[in-house]
Amino acid sequence: MYAIVNIKNNQFRVEPEATVRVPLMDAEEGQTITLEDVLMYSDGEDVTIGTPKVEGCVVSAEVVRHGRDAKVSVFKKKRRKNYRRNKSHRQDFTEIVIKAINA
Repeated sequence: MYAIVNIKNNQFRVEPEATVRVPLMDAEEGQTITLEDVLMYSDGEDVTIGTPKVEGCVVSAEVVRHGRDAKVSVFKKKRRKNYRRNKSHRQDFTEIVIKAINA
């Protein structure tokens, strides 16, 4: 059993008891959240594709922690022009555990 869920304009394939890193959400650690933007649902035999959402299908998840990813460096250079730019970025994330998929 799995579902494709839209979380903050990103699509994730989720299964029960799976841990997923999603973009930062406004939820406390230990809080249970419901994800209602289910785009596709499969129970192992039948596949239901929404137009654009699957009606009556809800995914419940629990927030485990918030954190920051590893640093990503962006280095630009143009040869012989003395042009060098170095930027870096760390993306915030929320780690959630999928508890159930209710169809």
